[in-house]
Amino acid sequence: MVSWQGPRAGHCICHVTISGDGCGKIALWRAVAAGFVRRAGAMGRRQRNRQRQQQQQQQRRERGGGGDGQGREQGWEGGYPEIVKENALFERYYRELRIVPEGEWEPFMAALREPLPATLRITGYKSHAKEILHCLKNKYFKELQDLVVDGQKIEVPQTLKWYPEELAWHTNLSRKILRKSPQLEKFHQFLVSETECGNISRQEAVSMIPPLLLNVNPHHKILDMCAAPGSKTAQLIEMLHADMNVPFPEGFVIANDVDNKRCYLLVHQAKRLNSPCIMVVNHDASSIPTLQIDNNGRKEVLFYDRILCDVPCSGDGTMRKNIDVWKKWTTQNSLQLHGLQLRIATRGVEQLAEGGRMVYSTCSLNPVENEAVIASLLEKSEGALELADVSSELPGLKWMPGITQWKVMLKDGQWFEAWKDVPSNRQTQIRPTMFPIKDEEKLKVMNLERCIRILPHHQNTGGFFVAVLIKKSPMPWNKRQSKLQRKLSQRTGEISVSAAAAEDGSVEIIKEPPDAEDEDTKETQHLLNAESEQSKKDGVCGPPPCKKMKLFGFKEDPFVFLSEDDPLFPPIEKFYALDPSFPKMNLLTRTQEGKKRQLYMVSKELRNVLLNNSERMKVINTGIKVWSRNSDGEQFGCAFRLAQEGIYTLYPFINARIINVCIEDVKVLLTQENPFLSKFSSETHKRVKDLAMGSIVLKYEPDPSKPDTLQCPIVLCGWHGKTSLRAFVPKNERLHYLRMMGVEVFKAKRKEENFESKTEEGDQDSTKNTISHVPGWETAAISS
Repeated sequence: MVSWQGPRAGHCICHVTISGDGCGKIALWRAVAAGFVRRAGAMGRRQRNRQRQQQQQQQRRERGGGGDGQGREQGWEGGYPEIVKENALFERYYRELRIVPEGEWEPFMAALREPLPATLRITGYKSHAKEILHCLKNKYFKELQDLVVDGQKIEVPQTLKWYPEELAWHTNLSRKILRKSPQLEKFHQFLVSETECGNISRQEAVSMIPPLLLNVNPHHKILDMCAAPGSKTAQLIEMLHADMNVPFPEGFVIANDVDNKRCYLLVHQAKRLNSPCIMVVNHDASSIPTLQIDNNGRKEVLFYDRILCDVPCSGDGTMRKNIDVWKKWTTQNSLQLHGLQLRIATRGVEQLAEGGRMVYSTCSLNPVENEAVIASLLEKSEGALELADVSSELPGLKWMPGITQWKVMLKDGQWFEAWKDVPSNRQTQIRPTMFPIKDEEKLKVMNLERCIRILPHHQNTGGFFVAVLIKKSPMPWNKRQSKLQRKLSQRTGEISVSAAAAEDGSVEIIKEPPDAEDEDTKETQHLLNAESEQSKKDGVCGPPPCKKMKLFGFKEDPFVFLSEDDPLFPPIEKFYALDPSFPKMNLLTRTQEGKKRQLYMVSKELRNVLLNNSERMKVINTGIKVWSRNSDGEQFGCAFRLAQEGIYTLYPFINARIINVCIEDVKVLLTQENPFLSKFSSETHKRVKDLAMGSIVLKYEPDPSKPDTLQCPIVLCGWHGKTSLRAFVPKNERLHYLRMMGVEVFKAKRKEENFESKTEEGDQDSTKNTISHVPGWETAAISS
């Protein structure tokens, strides 16, 4: 028998007791000793490995952090293997293609090895954009002047000259410095909080270009084909809502992505902007279905006025932030993606309306993914498409024109100048569309120099490519299909073709009844039509049936529009005195059975799309929440309270239960959980006194005669109780409003700092200016 007593605290001794006869004891002793030796050997190897790693880290620190001197700053010293920012094949390939002007190769490569500057964009359509810009310029940016962190001088953020209205900025602050530096704690928390609210977006500079070149107006129907993670989609939504006085723009954005999980990231991005004009769908962009809409009782194919085609790419323009690209880059990546990129772009122009604009973009510098795709598309369009000249649309942006000649290289370094040079065993890897057009006349008409290539060293950005296409007429293969269908119609007399559908390649075939039709066929067709009409009448837009389309990812709940006689709506309409113009038919829920807990709202155009395409597309999300069921609400006359997400959409239609409050009242509402009525101004107290309990709207109107106070309106959802008044506003939105009113709110990092008031230097009366508690946050103080 062997009994083992493990080491006690502070000791490294193990006690082994062996009992038994002599031979047994000897055998056991040998076994135990062998175990000790094996264990000691293993422990020795681990210790030696740790020592070796520590020595390597020490050597790297002594050398300054790595080959380019930036390893420590980029946070790669903590035991991770360094990525050497060298790739001989990359340099050989792009030197040969000459995409970089002569004499600029060294600055180009040096820029690629530098970390990418942090960039942020202020949400342009919100009325608070000017206030946020004022706050950034006059408070946070001023605090960064002459600031040194870890021996590095912090540059004050600079505006992107080519972005309109000073709404985009860049700085040399890396994410690591922002997160770890105590001096930048407040600025970092400001960025995080405002990003959650949707007021600021952390977005790479070059990524902001495609939406700007789409030239979007509020009435445009827009398709974003490869939308995730959603920063460009957010820009498109902002452009739709350029006029904040119009709650329901005529246009909409349909944002698509093939990856089901990334669709939910897309939903999160879009939800921050609280728009009723966004729909997220889940399809392969190269075969995204043709949708139909109802136009005065007549079915029409939906064509988009604007399409953003930001296709999957090899990403060698992102080397400054995605360091893995340095060691993984080969020409094979581009060769494998070219076909998919061309299919997606082709599907995009098929769905584009005549006169519409499509922007094709990649974060790659490779002409195989860029000019080759555009040239192939232009060639097979036979004049239906043209490249737009956008050289003057973004003044201040530095760019290089597209190239007209290039070669194709395999990953083993073998070059090919034309398709005829490619051996048969390589013709599955390399395709004819990858090569430049040899016909000089065709090449001249294409105007490939109108493409835009952004090089990293010109304005300290990432690498990027953009081309803007305008559709002048239907695509030729759609014309041919339309002619074929007309000929077939003339021969048989049995079908008529919808011209609009034929143009898109999705031909609508309508059977004309012959003289004598089979009764069974008639009955079947009648039942099918009745079922379809009943589904549309019920306003139920469920997921497509499995036979029609293979579902993948999570199963989504249906979208159920409220019927005209739904008993749910009259109490809501009466309680809030909704305007007769309120579009109640646009209200929907996500459940067919049981209690409806949330009410959502979409624009009438998206309602049209949903009702007519439930079997064609998989919708992940649409609409904004406008009402939530409240268990206590029924006793006060309405079971639904207002939701903050949709208040700016609903407010123009509400004519009752609105309380105008002063700025001091707003501060009380946002900094106290459930304040008593006695804490509010006498005017507010009077207005609330005769109002029935329940959900209310709290409105702040700026006073132009007091320019030092907040100069943008605020609309909050609230609840009037028996003796109190409270605001139902998410945490980050509370912080946003407080900052706009001159209140500095930030979270303490250390436990001992919790619930301590922190005021800015120069506060003369800290007792007067300190707020003791912000719901959902730890500390807050007014900066006078």
